[in-house]
Amino acid sequence: MSAGIPRVAVIGIGGHGAKNLAHVVRLHDEGRVHLAAVADPHPPEGAVPPGVIWHADGLALLQAEAVDVVVVSTPIHTHFDLAAAAVRAGADVLLEKPTTATLDEFDRLTALTREHGARVQIGFQSLGCAAIDAVRRRIAAGEIGEVVRYAATGAWVRDEWYWSRARWAGRRTLDGVVVADGVLTNPLAHATATALALAGTTGRDDVTDIALDLYRANPIEADDTSVAILHLADGRRLTTAVTLAAARNLEPHVDVVGERGMLRLFYKTGRVQLLDPHGSVTAEETFGFVGLLDDLLAARQTAARLCAPIEETGAFMRLVDAVVSAPAPTPIAREHVAWRTDELGRHPVVRDVEPALSDALRTQQTFAQLGVPFAVESRHG
Repeated sequence: MSAGIPRVAVIGIGGHGAKNLAHVVRLHDEGRVHLAAVADPHPPEGAVPPGVIWHADGLALLQAEAVDVVVVSTPIHTHFDLAAAAVRAGADVLLEKPTTATLDEFDRLTALTREHGARVQIGFQSLGCAAIDAVRRRIAAGEIGEVVRYAATGAWVRDEWYWSRARWAGRRTLDGVVVADGVLTNPLAHATATALALAGTTGRDDVTDIALDLYRANPIEADDTSVAILHLADGRRLTTAVTLAAARNLEPHVDVVGERGMLRLFYKTGRVQLLDPHGSVTAEETFGFVGLLDDLLAARQTAARLCAPIEETGAFMRLVDAVVSAPAPTPIAREHVAWRTDELGRHPVVRDVEPALSDALRTQQTFAQLGVPFAVESRHG
């Protein structure tokens, strides 16, 4: 729209949206953007510069305001409508992950993006790390030999408050609409998305099949402890094993396993390790990040490729689609879950979940295939 400083709107200013809003305010103060409007059911309460217009509804904002860039930080099931409206209004978009709640919505939004020539960046912050290209180069140079498989994992703690903070939290559907707020598709979604990026298999057709093993320790609808095995078009497999019911928070990472060693990326910090065939770390380097909004703003000036363009989230959306289409997660039997109250809140801990995650990654098998007690007994108990 405007030829000068881009006019920006932020839709959703609570939760993670507060971080996006704070970043836009900094850019506004630096004169790099003009924060024109925000939308949220709750007013910003002094968090924005004077003159910024507040709307209680994102769609109403897009109808009333002329903006160049829209930052969408709202629940998953609202992503399509808001991003589609922004694209139709002629704006570029930074859209929180996952892209949409369903594969059909993804296909329609991707088509709309092409039709309007819009830039739509998806909020996988890990893809803004320079480590992504560095690891790809090291793979191409044969540093670990022929790649055998990919693995992604994370073990986090999420307490009762996390699941009660909003009506949509931990839901598969809400009021008849797909939400898809499970461990694979939202909190630890970066694990799979980062591994797919390292493998160069980000397109919709780069995944040929997906095997799932979904469980829940919490009283929610969605999965919180799961394995996904993605069969890639090049014949290799990506195994993701994750939980939100660990005893403590462990730094999530992605492994590229080769014939002569392994490259491990801790995707939240940009730390890359080279491991020998025996699992010993022989080298380590840490890489920096570019903010996804900064990357989008730069691409508007230079026409450079985005770090996380919508069309390169198609493979991840295949996983979202598989999870949405799968039967409801199996509740883990009570004898395999210990509830704790500590500095992290009140939360469940699945007994022996960490070794189960490791075994799933190493063998490329699901919990059920491995005969993990909490999986077998929960399914047949």
